[in-house]
Amino acid sequence: MNDSTKICRRLCYAAGHFLNDLCASVWFIYLLVYLHSVLGLQSSSAGVLLLIGQIADGVCTPLVGYESDRTEGILRHGKRKTWHLLGTVCVCVSFPFIFMPCLACSDITPQWVQILYFSPFIIIFQFGWAATQTSHLSLIPELVSRESAKVELTAYRYTFTVVANITVYTVAWLLFHFQSQHSMDPSITDNLGQADIPLFRVLALILLAIGALFSLIFHIGTKEHTSVSETESRLISSSSQEAFPRPVFQWKHWLKEPSFYQVAFLYMCTRLIANLSQTYISVYLTNSLMLPKNFIAIIPLVMYVSGFVCSLLLKPVSRLIGVSITYLVGLLLVLGFAIWVFVDVKLGAESIFAAAVLLGAGSATILVMSLSMTAMLIGEQTQSGAFVYGSMSLTDKVANGVGVILIQSISTDPCCPAWFYRDIMATVTGGVAVAAALCLLTILIWPIKIRNNWRSNTLVQRSVG
Repeated sequence: MNDSTKICRRLCYAAGHFLNDLCASVWFIYLLVYLHSVLGLQSSSAGVLLLIGQIADGVCTPLVGYESDRTEGILRHGKRKTWHLLGTVCVCVSFPFIFMPCLACSDITPQWVQILYFSPFIIIFQFGWAATQTSHLSLIPELVSRESAKVELTAYRYTFTVVANITVYTVAWLLFHFQSQHSMDPSITDNLGQADIPLFRVLALILLAIGALFSLIFHIGTKEHTSVSETESRLISSSSQEAFPRPVFQWKHWLKEPSFYQVAFLYMCTRLIANLSQTYISVYLTNSLMLPKNFIAIIPLVMYVSGFVCSLLLKPVSRLIGVSITYLVGLLLVLGFAIWVFVDVKLGAESIFAAAVLLGAGSATILVMSLSMTAMLIGEQTQSGAFVYGSMSLTDKVANGVGVILIQSISTDPCCPAWFYRDIMATVTGGVAVAAALCLLTILIWPIKIRNNWRSNTLVQRSVG
């Protein structure tokens, strides 16, 4: 395979998560501010809906991972691409309804009715998102074997994530700009309100169309290879008389590995930093800094442009200083953002751009490196790789959901809103970064590897049976 073909195939692979990235960006950046400031739901009700989504995602992810490891593909698709296709369909049919008002509701409809209305669409969307994410991540150890190649493929994937987020904020900024320049409606102001409902609906539909196109590119350009065909796998399973059958690293073996818990905790911390900062950056900008609503498109755009530039440097940097030290550099950038936001009480419109660069570059670094560590943990045990990614996402989703509902429940307290979300941005990113640093220290002391002698134990159990 020549270099151009290899790059083309890796780009096709990276395109497979583009739809998920588009939807996730809208979900984390705009869902709370849309439900609360546009639809008029209470903070606690908006938090409940986001928690429902996170729990649904957290429950579905390991289940999808387990089924993805054991089920066969259909229509000449491998098992990973089959689950990816199912997830894509679920996302496409459910996501638009989340960013549309309740069809049968009025101004006097109780909010619990709206929660019941949105919940099925959110659950279907999160199932589809989990199926797409888990199957896509599980392809990394199957497509490449060298550690540097895994870092490179993860960097390609994150580059597309950054491009997806840039796309979201660019489209959102254009819609806000077009609305302010060409609308004669007096109800449209610099503040968010019900007049912005059509804008969010159009945003969701545009992004779905773009994401579906990239999913098609993934399915056409990515070839899923299996080490053993499905027929051969069944023959091996039925041949119980074989003297020394090939041992299989099953999902239960991971639960006995210390490195599994190290990487899971680090991944959870990484996602908490990235997702909670995304979730609250919009309300921080509008409620704490009192900036116009177009800043909820501009500042996230700055974050992801800096993340994109940073992701281009991660492969040579990680080769030079190692994956763990590169992750530490990312943590230092995140801590720099947290300290700046906390100390500079009157952060101006100019300073927030520089702070956003720190957060964007730091988040990009720790996200790529944590995914690389997960791929390093799986190594050659690709037959149960989806379970690992599913378990990592379970801890991430549940932690994010619990974090959001706790913050939303105390945000209704009559405290000063000007400092509340500023403190959330500083303490959440900074506090979780410290926890991640402590976990990273354990990885530096006890490196990531499979320690238990599962092969000999499996062979002994089979020979006794």
